[in-house]
Amino acid sequence: MNAVQSDTPQTAEITYRDAVKEAIRDAMIRDPRVFLMGEDVGRYGGCYAVSKGLLDEFGADRIRDTPLSESGFTGAGIGAAMAGMRPIVELMTVNFSLLALDQILNNAATIRHMSGGQFGVPLVIRMATGAGRQLAAQHSHSLEGWYAHIPGIKVLAPATIEDARGMLGTALEDPDPVLIFENVMLYNRTDQLASDAGSVAIDKAAVRRSGRDVTLITYGGSLWKTLEAADRLESEGIAAEVVDLRSLRPLDDATIMASVAKTRRAVIVDEGWRSGSLAAEITTRIMEQGFWDLDAPVARVCSEEVPIPYPAHLEQASIPQADRIVAAAKQCLGKSGSDG
Repeated sequence: MNAVQSDTPQTAEITYRDAVKEAIRDAMIRDPRVFLMGEDVGRYGGCYAVSKGLLDEFGADRIRDTPLSESGFTGAGIGAAMAGMRPIVELMTVNFSLLALDQILNNAATIRHMSGGQFGVPLVIRMATGAGRQLAAQHSHSLEGWYAHIPGIKVLAPATIEDARGMLGTALEDPDPVLIFENVMLYNRTDQLASDAGSVAIDKAAVRRSGRDVTLITYGGSLWKTLEAADRLESEGIAAEVVDLRSLRPLDDATIMASVAKTRRAVIVDEGWRSGSLAAEITTRIMEQGFWDLDAPVARVCSEEVPIPYPAHLEQASIPQADRIVAAAKQCLGKSGSDG
């Protein structure tokens, strides 16, 4: 008797870092124009082991170790993209990306505009962001909100295994620069991934949890703390809806406003600093587009206004945590921290 075959795809447990590696590997197999370049991506296998094994498989022409010059190799990536290649540039941390800011802002983001549409820069730049690994102030900040300020680029923040696997392929098909921010606390995270997982949309937010009482808006590494906070709130009879932005530029205003209209309250969780933050931008958009839907002021949970400390207890205290998210949600609902 023949076994009944299921149409449901098989799944396997995979880490976030290996999901990113699968995406890079798949892109390089499908398109000979794709190559990876950055510091220690070859022999060392990447600072976070994302590219481990790829040098042996694809060779030094396509897995390129670069000198310690972010401006230099980011500029080389821009030139290669303009010449018809599809480079993936890996910057070790978002802090180090500031050394390439001239290339990203003044070249990659502006060339299509300055050439009257004659030239594009189909470049993907990946970088680690965020705190939690005791890497101190020069390696731990969340500056993706700065880049979300720049016209001419797309800014992505994959929080799930599926997005880590799927966003890269879509980004490589984009005719303009795409920056992908990978939170350092996600690389070891594991989850199930379908065997037929492929590219995913990169312009829409996702409602990760449905609720009726308050909307929690977040992205990247903070998604999982926000979902933990939602679980705690549920135990106290508060149904929180969790919106994962996924794309920071462009922002999916429609999904944000639909959720706020439903719950009538919003808390934004952003690992960036509060002053001039992405959270401030989202707050303003809610005020502009959804003010009359609100029953309470929009609340923000952001990192403290300090360079990220090295000691573990101070580092954890300086960035958003589930208890702070719970407290902010309760305040929106007019409840104290100890009330149900």
